[in-house]
Amino acid sequence: MFTGIIQDKATVVDIQEGQNFRTITLTYSEKLLYQLKPGASVAHDGCCLTVTKIDGDQVSFDLMQETLRVTTLNQLKIGSNVNVEKAARLGDEIGGHLMSGHIICTACIDEICVAENNRQIWFRITDPEIMKYIFYKGFIGVDGISLTVGEMQKNRFCNYLIPETLARTTLGLKKSGDRVNIEIDPQTQAVVDTVTKTLEKITVDTRSIGRGMHVSENVIFV
Repeated sequence: MFTGIIQDKATVVDIQEGQNFRTITLTYSEKLLYQLKPGASVAHDGCCLTVTKIDGDQVSFDLMQETLRVTTLNQLKIGSNVNVEKAARLGDEIGGHLMSGHIICTACIDEICVAENNRQIWFRITDPEIMKYIFYKGFIGVDGISLTVGEMQKNRFCNYLIPETLARTTLGLKKSGDRVNIEIDPQTQAVVDTVTKTLEKITVDTRSIGRGMHVSENVIFV
């Protein structure tokens, strides 16, 4: 699990294509390298990856086809910077909200409004069905960053970003048209899906009762 608080940024220094997968290597800071071992889970722009190799300050990860299909990691090139968070340990402070590192879809930056002390970024969801999981003042993961939904419109939402967030993450370098990874709050998804299934069952049961009453009425009148 992750907390949505970015620990540092890392730079892609090598990309190798394999059969049905891609290996990326990034340069890590001493802070990120501390106690890092092969097999560890690390989120890159919100996507959970497994460490396959550590060589000095260079750390490698394999990207499978599903990861390349669903996330923005397929756009990485040498020199790209990504947000990095190592998996949370028992007892760590949850500064953001609990995140799994499982990206559900991507979003496109629709609009950026710059003010003196903050920045408002509008994101348009590529899959409109995902909007049912996004709520005003609810949590959402954007490129691995735990953010609060500031406003909502049809198929899009916005976040308000303070200078600290812009400086510590890659969002400060984003521009209109760029894509980002989206992870919805798992608790919100569980509630929405449960309520939806319950309402669907109630609707089906109600229709069944209605058909039964109609049959009974026909029998009575006959």
